[in-house]
Amino acid sequence: MAKAHIKRPDGTTILIEGSPKEVGELIGKIEGEKPSVRKQRDPSDTRAKRPRASLSDLLISLVDGGYFKKPKDLAAVKTGLAELGHVYPVTTISPALLRLVQRRHLRRIKQDNRWFYTG
Repeated sequence: MAKAHIKRPDGTTILIEGSPKEVGELIGKIEGEKPSVRKQRDPSDTRAKRPRASLSDLLISLVDGGYFKKPKDLAAVKTGLAELGHVYPVTTISPALLRLVQRRHLRRIKQDNRWFYTG
């Protein structure tokens, strides 16, 4: 009768008794398995991910909605986005507004050393 004591990386201890052939087969199966640390996800449980709107798309929707009929400064644009539930720092909004100016979706006017954006 052959015996085998196996200590797995996850801390479990296995004691196998049987014929040398049986013990060899079981050791081969056990050592071939990798300990499962992570649960596998069921594909039916995952939610469908919606594509996230980019900042440029959000700003264009503000333009189309008439938000820029009157000139708005950077802080007002940040507030307008926050009212829609999209919080961005002004350091992210500024280059996006500049790209829209370059693409002719917006115009930029300088008044009192501040830039104002209008549609």
